[in-house]
Amino acid sequence: MSTTVEEMQQRSNAMTAAELAGGTESRATVGDVTVADPRMVCRDVDVWYGAKQAIKRVSLDIGKNEVVAMIGPSGCGKSTFLRCLNRMNDTIADCRVTGSIQLDGRDIYDRTLDPVSLRAQVGMVFQKPNPFPKSIYENVAYGPRIHGLTNRRAELDELVSTSLQKAGLWNEVKDRLEQPGTSLSGGQQQRLCIARTIAVSPEVILMDEPCSALDPIATAIIEELIDELRVSYSIAIVTHSMQQAARVSQRTAYFHLGDLIEVGETNQIFTNPRHKLTEDYITGRFG
Repeated sequence: MSTTVEEMQQRSNAMTAAELAGGTESRATVGDVTVADPRMVCRDVDVWYGAKQAIKRVSLDIGKNEVVAMIGPSGCGKSTFLRCLNRMNDTIADCRVTGSIQLDGRDIYDRTLDPVSLRAQVGMVFQKPNPFPKSIYENVAYGPRIHGLTNRRAELDELVSTSLQKAGLWNEVKDRLEQPGTSLSGGQQQRLCIARTIAVSPEVILMDEPCSALDPIATAIIEELIDELRVSYSIAIVTHSMQQAARVSQRTAYFHLGDLIEVGETNQIFTNPRHKLTEDYITGRFG
């Protein structure tokens, strides 16, 4: 958890003078932020780090069984927004989130809602693989055990194997489940973290640049996995790779200086962007 907090603080500190000069005025989002069958509904979300506003009145739906890619220059707020979706920003003392974020119609910032329980429903896969210092088996079994999802060892064994199969890792590790998770390659560790997330039966999976530390072969495997997981989960992914966003997502949201500038079907965003800032970013004029 401390690594995540440090990364978030670094992102906040890295915000440029141009962002600070932008004030609190927000731009209206181009495109339809709603979907017909939403899993999560976010409306007028603001995020503040002390007196500095990082997110400005962002509204966006996360649909069922779809991948939403969030793109934009470094420091634009996309990772901050992503972390709002399972209250990871709660770990920063001076961070304040306002607006409404609902999961299946319930406000996730309701004071009666346990954040630990929420994070089982809305799992997170981080930029750098972060397996627990435990065996491969225990990495996957840990979540179901603490959440009381299984009562018998046979049930836990089945859940571990199923999760590893869904993460595309079972055939590579089935004969060495007692070896440390840290003994795996970087790409395998990331898939282990995905298996760990799947094991607690989430509804939504958040991915914060999950392939940035991986080689092209491992990246291709993760991207294929994302497409397979979409059948069962809603996925929101932050990526700096526009090519990756185009490959894995059905909808794309472009962020700029804390604003959600444009959202739409991925093909439309990359071939016919409606906002000039989106076009400038897509064509490489800045960012």
